[in-house]
Amino acid sequence: MEDTTLSDTKRWVKVSPPGNGNCSLLLGKAANDDQLSQVGNQTGGRVFLFLNTYEFWRDFNNYTSKGVQFVSEPVKKLYETVAVFKDLYGNLWDLIEPIHKISFD
Repeated sequence: MEDTTLSDTKRWVKVSPPGNGNCSLLLGKAANDDQLSQVGNQTGGRVFLFLNTYEFWRDFNNYTSKGVQFVSEPVKKLYETVAVFKDLYGNLWDLIEPIHKISFD
């Protein structure tokens, strides 16, 4: 959606899944060596990003076919189907399909 260089040390990249654009994520570039050393470990190895879907298996199979690294097998729980994957920088995400359909609007 957007890739803006604000200065030599500040860059914003805004990404969004296909659709109506109601959901987006703004990423900021690390500005120094200390920040860069933390990329992919901002939360000490815990999941902190959550991607909800209406079609878990469709998305899981699509991501897997494109080389996305899942670090846990899909699990169907009482309230959701979920699997954890890593992004290109090591951040951990949950891919989640709630059992009870919720509105993402």
